[in-house]
Amino acid sequence: MIENLNDRQLEAATNLDGPMLVLAGAGSGKTRVLTTKVAYLLDQKDISPKNILAITFTNKAAKEMKERIFNLIGREAFLIQISTFHSFGLKLLKENYELLGYESNFTILDADDSLTVIKKIMKEQGIDSNKYNYRAIRSSISDNKNEMVSVSEYEKFVYTDYDKVVYEVYKEYENSLKRSNAIDFDDLLLLPIKLFSEHKEVLEKYQEQYKYVFIDEYQDTNKPQYLMSKMISAKYKNITVVGDNDQAIFTWRGADYKNILNFEKDYPDAKVVILDENYRSTKTILKAANNVIKNNKIRKEKNLWTNNEEGPLIKYYKAFDEKDESGFVVKEIKKLIDDGINPNEICVLYRANAQSRNVEEAFLQSNISYRIVGSYAFYNRKEIKDLIAYLKLVHNEKDDVSLLRVINYPKRGIGSKSIENLAIESKNNNCSMYEAISGGKEEFKKIIELLKKEKDKMSLTDFVDLVLDKTGIKESLKNEHTLEADIRLENLEEFKSITKNVEEADGIVSLEDFLDELSLVSDASENQKEDEDKVTLMTMHAVKGLEFDYVFVVGVEEGLFPHLNSMNSEEELEEERRLCYVAITRARKKLYIINSRSRLLYGKVSSNVPSRFIAEIGDDLLEQEKKESIFTKKINREEMITNNDLKPGDLVKHEKYGNGVVLNIEGKIATISFTKNGVKKLLKDHKAIKKVQMEV
Repeated sequence: MIENLNDRQLEAATNLDGPMLVLAGAGSGKTRVLTTKVAYLLDQKDISPKNILAITFTNKAAKEMKERIFNLIGREAFLIQISTFHSFGLKLLKENYELLGYESNFTILDADDSLTVIKKIMKEQGIDSNKYNYRAIRSSISDNKNEMVSVSEYEKFVYTDYDKVVYEVYKEYENSLKRSNAIDFDDLLLLPIKLFSEHKEVLEKYQEQYKYVFIDEYQDTNKPQYLMSKMISAKYKNITVVGDNDQAIFTWRGADYKNILNFEKDYPDAKVVILDENYRSTKTILKAANNVIKNNKIRKEKNLWTNNEEGPLIKYYKAFDEKDESGFVVKEIKKLIDDGINPNEICVLYRANAQSRNVEEAFLQSNISYRIVGSYAFYNRKEIKDLIAYLKLVHNEKDDVSLLRVINYPKRGIGSKSIENLAIESKNNNCSMYEAISGGKEEFKKIIELLKKEKDKMSLTDFVDLVLDKTGIKESLKNEHTLEADIRLENLEEFKSITKNVEEADGIVSLEDFLDELSLVSDASENQKEDEDKVTLMTMHAVKGLEFDYVFVVGVEEGLFPHLNSMNSEEELEEERRLCYVAITRARKKLYIINSRSRLLYGKVSSNVPSRFIAEIGDDLLEQEKKESIFTKKINREEMITNNDLKPGDLVKHEKYGNGVVLNIEGKIATISFTKNGVKKLLKDHKAIKKVQMEV
């Protein structure tokens, strides 16, 4: 089982007693070392597999670890406690529930259940959920629990009205769980620590049982996970932790990468083994990763190396704008596929979810099949579907499907019973549900009527802004104060990039025409077969632990990557750099880096400079693509406007819609009847429209 290990891997796998830190660089075979060490321990020591505890972070990783150990030693693998922290916490609680004051049939609340409890408490306490968002309250409570701040301790930090609300809800939330014989997911980590602290005999029992402790991805442990690991291994100190401080990218989720940096302080006699031979990537890719990460000050030094081939230079393309960027990606991927590369071996990475939209549309237009990992395709995201439902309802108030989706979103006190009655009323009167609205639902109707009046008075982009404002969607998400809500807001802002593009490409300002165009794009994204080979699209956070032959990293610009939010904090900037290190080391054979001089994102055009990470990689590792291969000329947005001076009765020709006659001019908007495409409202001075002189 150890004959194919390199010297460092062998050292880590065969050193069985005492504390050990295995600093495992990307692609250095850390899982192999961990599983081999467990198997070798059973082979060499006269201990039971029940004396081993192996912890990792996902059920998938735990299953893979168990399978690998099974392949090495057989059925004994199934007697080892191999699980996530939460699963192990649940095991401890099931075995000791009475000591913590619970009954054997205690309930575990998931995130939605917790939210339901919090909503109920806020309603009972008369707290305005519009002013104090229940998701934000839940997030604050969870953050406190993960920092091990109890209700009584939190009371000391109450300074603002918001803090006071969190405290009151937190206090009642904990009481409610106890009364209900229930725990939440955070309790799966907290209660075992309480158990160990209050019942030393129980801690000693488990210390005796789990004489050897293994923790994977140690850089991702939070405070309760760190303490649980430390307490259970305190007697024998046979604890092996494996991780990489250079891949610590989840501090925003509560992880504390300093746990791995401080391991030698916790265990002064710890043996440290550095796995720095990479089996995944080319020499060029590893040089780039090393060049970037060495700029971080808070880290343990290591330098990845490989016996793999030198490999091609990193292809670097400076795009004109986001369309040029996605055009380059499509061109290069088509080349790879034409050369026989399986699309499954190709990945496109981006910093923010909203960036996927341009790449998705370029893929759809070029018939490149793709999968989105860790998120929904842009047009399938809840917030985008909600916004489109509002737009459809404004266009056609008889659209019952759209009405049902948004009548109580954001929450406006219209419950399921009221909606059921509305449906009955609609059926009895043979009319749409919208026409049947009365009583307490009139406020919703007023919003839609107001939007109907305004829709032809402004640009599509401004109208989308108005919808987000008047419906309360924007305010509701802002009040959540959660990462999920921030991402949803970013996606809604990115929707305005779509309307701007439509306005600038064709001059469209009509809501009807826009919805027609939109349905064609979103429908194309629904029609991809599930079983075919596909290019993968995902964020840099989601790609951790995965690898691909060909990796494209887009949007490598200051303000986007590194993200603008990290600019004022050295610690956050270092995390962005670690994220860059993760992105680079996902590539096995070839890496592509792309940025854009100008970018339309979140509905705004910005001029960007290349990310500092590109300079840190070094010119000697970059092969710059010549722009002429994609576009030879950039048309400024300002150059797209002409002065048509149109009047009713003028004949015109549109690049897309053909010949037409101007029916009406209202401000900047022309109503034009086209011979083959019907009546459309367009920007009268758009470059696509040309006045045609009548022949006499």
